[in-house]
Amino acid sequence: MIEKISETENKNMKIVILGGTGLIGSKVVNLLHAGGHEVVAASPSLGINSITGEGLTEALTGAQVVVDVTNSPSFEDKAVLEFFETSTGNVLAAEVKTGVSHHVAVSIVGTEALPGSGYLRAKVAQEKLIKASPIPYTILRATQFFEFVGRIADEATSGQAVHLPSVLFQPIFSDDLAANLAKIAVGKPLNGIIEIAGPDAIPFDEVVREYLAAHHDPRTVVADEQARYFGTTLEKRSLVPGENALLGSCHFADWLSRTAPQR
Repeated sequence: MIEKISETENKNMKIVILGGTGLIGSKVVNLLHAGGHEVVAASPSLGINSITGEGLTEALTGAQVVVDVTNSPSFEDKAVLEFFETSTGNVLAAEVKTGVSHHVAVSIVGTEALPGSGYLRAKVAQEKLIKASPIPYTILRATQFFEFVGRIADEATSGQAVHLPSVLFQPIFSDDLAANLAKIAVGKPLNGIIEIAGPDAIPFDEVVREYLAAHHDPRTVVADEQARYFGTTLEKRSLVPGENALLGSCHFADWLSRTAPQR
């Protein structure tokens, strides 16, 4: 359950959410509105484009905080790197110009430990740009979302078999991530990285097996230690956070029971 932003938080902040119409961004927008803040949901469809720069300076003028939850439309190695470098560079430059005092960005648990993934290499490049900027920042590295498990299964499917390594997997409910992002946005910059994950670390193949069973999907999940995850090999703890991570409250099994189709 999403909690409203605490009544004790600073009021009347202007906060720009880049990617504000997406899965996470739209939830953060709603939470911050409920907390009494002026919120701008920024996306190309609304005339604010972090790649071309269209409308960016105008949107950020007067803002204290920018929350970046944008994502690349392509996961191809070169395209995703160009997206994050261009977008983040443009946003940080606009923040300097307009006097933004806190840059919040969502990244991914395991970025530096999985250089075989072009997507994660791009996220490392994004993080480096944020750290090198004069703008105070907080980077929140999240594990995978519950809502993405179906796509993971599709990517790992060959015929009627889904091949996945039985490494630990600790996904998070998007509502829990959004609630924590909203709290971070109205807090002080950490000038550092924190991690967030769901409450349970479960074998990867088991999570997907439960998902497929709940959706009456006939595919078979095969535990395959050689299987790759979006092109990269995984170690036992590649997809789980380190110590002192923030933890969501929603368990995967509970979410699945609520969202899976009923027969």
